[in-house]
Amino acid sequence: MIDGRAALARAALVTGAEIGAGFVLGAALGVLMALAMGLLAPLRRALMPLMTISQTVPVFAFAPLLTLWLGYGIAPKIAIVALTVFFPVASAFGDGLSRTPRVFRELADSLGATSVQAMRIVRIPAALPDLASGLRIAAVHAPAAAIVGEWVGGSHGLGALMIQGAGRMKIDAMFAALAATVGIAVVVKAAVSRLALRLERS
Repeated sequence: MIDGRAALARAALVTGAEIGAGFVLGAALGVLMALAMGLLAPLRRALMPLMTISQTVPVFAFAPLLTLWLGYGIAPKIAIVALTVFFPVASAFGDGLSRTPRVFRELADSLGATSVQAMRIVRIPAALPDLASGLRIAAVHAPAAAIVGEWVGGSHGLGALMIQGAGRMKIDAMFAALAATVGIAVVVKAAVSRLALRLERS
């Protein structure tokens, strides 16, 4: 790790950028999808079975397809991280929005709140702990998704360093890249856990 610190640092920046961009994109899309399903019951009934089925297929299986469609740059890695983050966030937040205590919903109705007002004032605050849980789950899997994307097709990042090390039988380089990956994963998990704690307290 000391001898190859420059290469490790460059690779870690690439992988970190993929994780950060993919996490933000996937979480935002997951939140928007959950809100749409919460406001439109027919949409929820149509999409929830599809989302449930989709989670039985490993997202990593899409990595070769995304590489073919988006090329060998950073885009397919961001996409696979976003997909990995999207499902747990949309599912957890969507479940939370659907389980708003009945007394809260009846109170909003009695005060004449519209569905959008009830969503903003009552349902979203009540579902924030579920959103926090989805974010925590996504944070665990996001780093692995970026590494798998780099394994499938990439010449930059920590995953690419691992593949290069394996091809050259440089076991020390592989362990160094793995250690850097673990470090990034710990930082991501800590940052998301802090955000999730703030959501739970709000």
